[in-house]
Amino acid sequence: MKSINVFLMAALVAGSVFASDAAPKAAKPDLAKGEASFGAVCAACHAADGNSGTPANPKLAQQHPEYLIKQLQEFKSGKRANAIMSGFASQLSDEDMRNIAYWVSSKAAKPGFAKDKDTVALGERIYRGGIADRQVPACASCHSPNGAGLPAQYPRLSGQHADYTTTQMLSFREGTRKNSMQMSMVAAKMNDREIKAVSDYIAGLR
Repeated sequence: MKSINVFLMAALVAGSVFASDAAPKAAKPDLAKGEASFGAVCAACHAADGNSGTPANPKLAQQHPEYLIKQLQEFKSGKRANAIMSGFASQLSDEDMRNIAYWVSSKAAKPGFAKDKDTVALGERIYRGGIADRQVPACASCHSPNGAGLPAQYPRLSGQHADYTTTQMLSFREGTRKNSMQMSMVAAKMNDREIKAVSDYIAGLR
């Protein structure tokens, strides 16, 4: 019995050592600072509430904060190449990125609309069912049927500007955007018409 008690005591001590060595939890994001930083650095291109009105600039409102942080870090490191965004991201600390990402993710995204009635059926077919003969998976399998995405893994797409989505898909296909091997492989199997069709369909998801 004594040996068992000694064993249990040793286990408890070891557990407390491991617990003390664990990485500290990230500080809770400061949304007030996030709002101030967003207004100073991001709002000119992405609008005051993250609902960009410029088709070339993405809507950020309601995007998963973990995804936004990852993109900002990769702009800063150069893993995702964009001269404008790399310049802005280089000025941000990890804390700034967290504050900004969590603040803009708390803003409600405004809905978008599909505009090309001639290709909306093709876009829906690709989004929901993929392209079987080329082994292109359904977009919905990762980004969810309504485009909400999966937090920390796959971004929200619902209502995103079609022009922006098209540009990113083409960049993946051409190898100028290299921070997602999965998306590069998907885009490599799609032609221009398919990319534009699915991008337009995504704009109308809600």
